[in-house]
Amino acid sequence: MVKRMILGRPINILIFINILFFGLLYLHVEPYDISIPIAGAALTILMVIANLIIVKRKMGDQYIFLILSVLSSLGVIMLYRLNPYYGFRQITWYGVGVLLYFLAYLIFNWIKRWEDYGYFYIAGGILLFILTFTLGTAVKGATNWIRIGNFTFQPAEIIKLIYIFFIASYFKYPEKFKNEYVFVGLIYLHIIFLALQRDMGMAMLFYGIFISIYYVYHKEKKLFYLNFLFVILILIVSYFTMTHVQVRFEAWLNPWKDIAGRGYQITQSLFAIGTGGFFGVGLGLGSPDFIPEVHTDFIFSAICEELGIFGGMAVVLLYFILNYRGFKISLTIQEPFKRIVALGITLTYSYQTFIIIGGVIKLIPLTGITLPFISYGGSAMTTGFIAFGILQALSKKSLEGEEIVEVGGE
Repeated sequence: MVKRMILGRPINILIFINILFFGLLYLHVEPYDISIPIAGAALTILMVIANLIIVKRKMGDQYIFLILSVLSSLGVIMLYRLNPYYGFRQITWYGVGVLLYFLAYLIFNWIKRWEDYGYFYIAGGILLFILTFTLGTAVKGATNWIRIGNFTFQPAEIIKLIYIFFIASYFKYPEKFKNEYVFVGLIYLHIIFLALQRDMGMAMLFYGIFISIYYVYHKEKKLFYLNFLFVILILIVSYFTMTHVQVRFEAWLNPWKDIAGRGYQITQSLFAIGTGGFFGVGLGLGSPDFIPEVHTDFIFSAICEELGIFGGMAVVLLYFILNYRGFKISLTIQEPFKRIVALGITLTYSYQTFIIIGGVIKLIPLTGITLPFISYGGSAMTTGFIAFGILQALSKKSLEGEEIVEVGGE
């Protein structure tokens, strides 16, 4: 029997962070708003209860949910600082996300042989794409949102999870898809749909997931290299046919050329990060409102301005730890389908983090992808919790036969 020591301290760190930052927000806002500490207390209690359930029920990896909660706390705190309405809404979405996290855990364990439903994953993804084309509305140049009354959601967030299951199903039963060219054709059908929606950030993410899993699990490398040529062709065609792609590419190359126009967003982001220095100007003391879409695409810039480069590094390290846990789980699972699902979920959120942080610091051209669990948005938050609820279920498999001992316990 292998013994592993699980520290009881991370939840205490989470409680301390919430007390500290919600306390600072309360003192910063004049006149004092009692709703801020109440919201902070409600959020913290929900996190503690959910973590206690995971620990007591021995639901697998005890760090995944804690890391998601720390990231969500930072997001709620920054959103409350930008606009209390955004902060309150994000707490609501966090609560829904926690419920879906446990529901996903239970359903994934309850339903057997997920690998047998490859055709349903294809049909479900294509159906959602068709619904997006017929009912979708354009936001920032991309037609990727569906609005029903006052409620809006992004179908691509759901599709990317179905897409992972489809890829895992193929590598479990490749004979179901006749040959690998049919499989690759279906992959590019997803990417072309996203390109037609002008959602190049999500298309880049889908391609990254596919090519990484394909490289790991496919022995023939000829088709692997041909995929690079094909995606370059897609990028070239996208540049010459989509105006917003041209704008973002040119703004990435030289944002200073049109600092009041095309380059305004990225230059304001760089100014904010530079202003924060190493330690930040202090929570609530910065000027993140100068950055357009700061509550979604550019929330990392606001964190760096007010919490400093060290604050930004802390966020990046949290994502590194989260990805490490995901890769560790995928390496310890014996069943091919479940192993690829765990890898796919981990790759999805690692690439998504890289794409958006790389965009706001001008490392790569900016896309419309959000920073997982920190940026404002219900679709991204809830689907993220569903994905990691599945990873939580998979982690239980990887921890079977291990005894979990808490520090300070007997």
